[in-house]
Amino acid sequence: MKFGIDRLLADPALRKPLEGKRVALVAHPASVMPDLTHSLDALSAAGLKLTAAFGPQHGLRGDKQDNMMESPDFNDPRLGIPVFSLYGEVRRPTGQSMSTFDVVLVDLQDLGCRIYTFITTLLYVLEAAAEHGKEVWVLDRPNPAGRPIEGMTLLQGWESFVGAGPMPMRHGMTLGELGRWFIDHFKLDVAYRVIEMEGYRPDEGPGFGWPLGERAWVNPSPNAPNLWMARAYAGTVMLEGCTLSEGRGTTRPLELFGAPDIDARAVMGEMERLAPHWLKGCRLRDIWFEPTFHKHVHQLCSGVQIHTEDPSYDHHAFKPWRLQALAFKAIRLLYPDYDLWRDFPYEYVFDKLAIDVINGGPGLRAWVDDPASQPGDLDAATTPDELAWEEVRRPHLIY
Repeated sequence: MKFGIDRLLADPALRKPLEGKRVALVAHPASVMPDLTHSLDALSAAGLKLTAAFGPQHGLRGDKQDNMMESPDFNDPRLGIPVFSLYGEVRRPTGQSMSTFDVVLVDLQDLGCRIYTFITTLLYVLEAAAEHGKEVWVLDRPNPAGRPIEGMTLLQGWESFVGAGPMPMRHGMTLGELGRWFIDHFKLDVAYRVIEMEGYRPDEGPGFGWPLGERAWVNPSPNAPNLWMARAYAGTVMLEGCTLSEGRGTTRPLELFGAPDIDARAVMGEMERLAPHWLKGCRLRDIWFEPTFHKHVHQLCSGVQIHTEDPSYDHHAFKPWRLQALAFKAIRLLYPDYDLWRDFPYEYVFDKLAIDVINGGPGLRAWVDDPASQPGDLDAATTPDELAWEEVRRPHLIY
């Protein structure tokens, strides 16, 4: 499989429209070539006139461990170009930074989840480019979560940095495809091009679009350590809005959940009783862990790990969003007074609960907290959204 950056650097004809133009790059640590050379260095070595770079959340260098840790602007010490932070004093490119280039290349490894902020950064770059008359090229990369769709559609008025637009949690598109949808949905007048991948087959195992055994995994953000995390993330990201640990401060963040005051085996049993069909496609294992930082630091937690890396994994049966919702429901039924939802400003939204910001509306939390609600009620609310998105995204799919 060849990624967009691979094809751009291998084919002089693809690079020809960039000759004589000032070029900027939006990138992070996972923006690498097959030999792990960073895209910024590879593009410079190819003779492109690089005049600026941009870093998304966690920074161009990926140095910021937690969410809501801002990155400063700086000058690249080797290339001598400005590196502008899109997660610091500003979230959107400013007029000053937009004046430094003619074409911006976006080479970001995404995780296929609405809440992962790199897709919002792409939207903001597209909007700024439309305003300032700049070109945007996406150098496409695989969606490691593949094509499946899952979750409620973000409601109007619930847009945020973790909710760029009305899509479900698990969108099933590449960044290049999402750019096409953004332009159509938001009616943007912008020069846009996707340097497509070659050999991307998102419906074929074992990687379902991720080139297992062909390409190194480089963390696109500090707590995205592997493909298995990416598969579970559309569910486990909801843990950021609750008091359970999502495994930050362990070696397997966002593949597990737990707390000192729950019985993981009891939770798993309740999940199995409520909706065994939502647990298909993976294996659950009760575990003990002690976070070295973040929630429940230095406390022994009883937890559950979600395994998607063994032969039992079924890509089309696995439902991470429903699985995590079911865990919340099981805890609510076992411990009715459990203080489940965190109340803190999440991604700079001050007037809504974090779990609602994450889900793009209050529907998931309302279902969990309603003692009379059943799994079928969540399906009834969510399935129409998922089917609608399948039709909405269809004309924008490239592969």
